[in-house]
Amino acid sequence: MRVFTPDESTINAANKYLAVLVAAKYARVLNAFPRDRSGPREKKLTTRALEELTQGAIDYRVLPRGRTE
Repeated sequence: MRVFTPDESTINAANKYLAVLVAAKYARVLNAFPRDRSGPREKKLTTRALEELTQGAIDYRVLPRGRTE
């Protein structure tokens, strides 16, 4: 299992908390698609999401939270 350091994850994110949130949401998106289960050691979805985030393959934007009145 690969370990991602906070320094690695903040290369393409503003901070480590945002990096974890983006990777978790992307892992949920990956979970919606059918997976190739032919390999005996398929990577976990969270690992794939963190790898793609550190490589810069995920484009995201932060929307400001607004108050609903």
